[in-house]
Amino acid sequence: MATSRIKTTYALDAETVDLIARMARRWGTSKSDVLRRSVRAAANEASNEPTGGLAALERLQRAAGLSAARGRAWAGRARAERHAAASRREAGLP
Repeated sequence: MATSRIKTTYALDAETVDLIARMARRWGTSKSDVLRRSVRAAANEASNEPTGGLAALERLQRAAGLSAARGRAWAGRARAERHAAASRREAGLP
């Protein structure tokens, strides 16, 4: 399926044009593709929707049924267990 392209003109400063050209060379793609990818990345970031690793972590937490309250409760139990283990070590107990 072909994607339609619309030619447009924008005024950019010299530094931005240079950055786009360098990114295009590094990525092995066109300057237009650099702009498309950059705009999509900025739009995703601006939407406050997590992407990448953070999105994967949030999906995993939802699948496990880990709410914020359950997460805090788990963290409290883990902290108490660590303190108890440290106290046993200080007292010379196993």
